[in-house]
Amino acid sequence: MMVNKFSIEGYQKALELLHSCINNYGFLASTNNVDNYHRIWARDGCIIGLAALMSGEKQLVKTCKNTLITLAENQGPHGEIPSNVDVNSGRISYGGTAGRIDSSLWFIITCSQYWKNTGDNKFIERMTDTIEKVQFILGAWEYNNRGFLYVPLTGDWADEYLHTGYVLYDELLYLQTLRELISVYKHIDDKKNQAFLEKAERLQKLIRANYWLTENEKMPEMVYHEILYKKGLKAKHRCAEKYWAPFFSPAGYGYRFDTLANILVSLLHVANKEQVEKVDKYIIDNLVSDTNKLLPAFHPVITPRDEDWEELQLTFAYSFKNKPYEYHNGGLWPFVTGFYVADLAYRGKTEKARQHLDAIHRANKSSMQNKKWGFPEYLNGKTYEPEGTSRMGWSAAAAVIGEQAIMGKKIFLSDLD
Repeated sequence: MMVNKFSIEGYQKALELLHSCINNYGFLASTNNVDNYHRIWARDGCIIGLAALMSGEKQLVKTCKNTLITLAENQGPHGEIPSNVDVNSGRISYGGTAGRIDSSLWFIITCSQYWKNTGDNKFIERMTDTIEKVQFILGAWEYNNRGFLYVPLTGDWADEYLHTGYVLYDELLYLQTLRELISVYKHIDDKKNQAFLEKAERLQKLIRANYWLTENEKMPEMVYHEILYKKGLKAKHRCAEKYWAPFFSPAGYGYRFDTLANILVSLLHVANKEQVEKVDKYIIDNLVSDTNKLLPAFHPVITPRDEDWEELQLTFAYSFKNKPYEYHNGGLWPFVTGFYVADLAYRGKTEKARQHLDAIHRANKSSMQNKKWGFPEYLNGKTYEPEGTSRMGWSAAAAVIGEQAIMGKKIFLSDLD
């Protein structure tokens, strides 16, 4: 039950925006016809779709299905799910500066979750060929057949940030994708199940071994590559025993705090209790305050003094967005915070979850274009002013996910639910 009028208003306004994002072909990323946001985006559409499923509202659930069908009908020749589809012009994009790995991952996750929530067997059976083609391209993206996907620079939601190689966020989505495939193939073809079970179990062990750096320099049993891991130990003083490393590549390990990845590693039950508590402590000590509970995409902020600044300035598609405290570089994101609310709620930390959810509602209420409830893409991490595109569907989805999670709904149903 929602605890106050502000929560009720925030939830209702969020639902109203999600309804406004409805198109005959699926969810638009934003109701604003600016840049390329007035399209069916795989990532945005799937996250909005998960919120729709949690809401239980029939029209929203139907639009989740339509989103998935649109993406499937525009699948690429090798199995890749499009990054976005412009249903007016017919233009299909599989990524800008690089292909988007996470589009295909979110697609399978949401297909399975739609099926679990609705029991629509005809839908999942219709999607079988599409899903099998996605499996093929995911296998190809492993490249060296060692279990991790290799993600190019700008190859996921952080499309203008400096993450590349074996990116934790994408590997966690890959793990959840495999778990969803286990569920799907129990229904479609049980003979394939064992292979997915073994692959998912191995991937979970790989994630645990290679992204949680410790003060102990003993080589983990499931180390992905000994030389790369030794490079990672050089950065251990920055993140060891504090939070999960964001990525590693042939050049070494990254060390900045990837907020969404560190949330997902708990939400997907990969982290142990001690690790979860250390991540919580890092968030309390470094990311939030008494007046701000909205979370940044990454931390710390890259400034002109940092060695990464020059490369960051070159990493953009049209114009440079990642000034300090903006966009991925310290911008505060409602959608990221929504996943943290869900994680806290599932762990029984309802009061803390409510504090972060209230921050989402306040951010969503920000005025843009002289109108309240602007649902900004993000807030400036220093001034707390709304920035980016307004009327963003996944900012509204964050409010729905958070409210429903606090009321006991799960964002990812399992076979046992």
